[in-house]
Amino acid sequence: MKNSARVAVIIPCFRDGPLALEAVSSIREDEPVEVVVVDDHSTDPATESVLAELESGAVTVVRHERNLGPAAARASGMRASAAPYVFPLDSDDHAVPGALGRMADALAAHPEADVCFGDYVEFGESEMVRAVPAQLDPYRLAYTNEYPISSMFRRDLLEDVGGWPTMLGYEDWHLWMTLAERGVLAVHLGPGVPIYRRRLHGDRLLTASKDVHPELYARLRDDHPRLFADLAAHRERSQLGRTRKVLYPIVYGSRRRFRWERRVKAMLDRAGVWTLRR
Repeated sequence: MKNSARVAVIIPCFRDGPLALEAVSSIREDEPVEVVVVDDHSTDPATESVLAELESGAVTVVRHERNLGPAAARASGMRASAAPYVFPLDSDDHAVPGALGRMADALAAHPEADVCFGDYVEFGESEMVRAVPAQLDPYRLAYTNEYPISSMFRRDLLEDVGGWPTMLGYEDWHLWMTLAERGVLAVHLGPGVPIYRRRLHGDRLLTASKDVHPELYARLRDDHPRLFADLAAHRERSQLGRTRKVLYPIVYGSRRRFRWERRVKAMLDRAGVWTLRR
């Protein structure tokens, strides 16, 4: 463990060792970084081989005796690290060289902020920069999550809110709702400046959470009563345009998600909606 590091990168890993190796290799900074890979009870030989390789180097490997899910894996990673800034990175994603240091610098320059996020690259079937709202917007979050899985958090903040809850793919949305409900300040790294690379492939495109979205969304509402009680005020302060303010409750919210929506999303991407072209 590098106690001088400002940033701890936590990478949950479940039966995807070769991808996790890519994720670790993508972390290239001009300063020390704590890297913790949490094996969520993988049993395949390929992952075991990669974990042994990582463990022989500068990476801390934590092993679960049973599969607990990504929220518990991130919690284990936090306990195994000490850096004041925490950056979760899924094992099938990539870091952007230099971005961790820039995000840490942004938080150091803005002590009033507890989170740094920004735009990110989606890659896989195609590649584009996904635009992220400049501010943490409670009104948007009440209906959909447009904020990145990988962002930089102050450790103290994550410990105060209890980290990520277990919620079948909606762990990050739940956390962002918690932060918005508390009025946490966030700083955006800048339009078009990617903070990480998010891979789109396989199950990530058709997650199980979409099939039970209404049930999960009902839990989000139950867990965040203050956020939804103050929706009128949040709507007034939101920087969304008037049309989007009307459409968000219709297009998103509790409405059941369908798999054909992926094609619609791809059409919007080609039109440049919520994306930034290189």
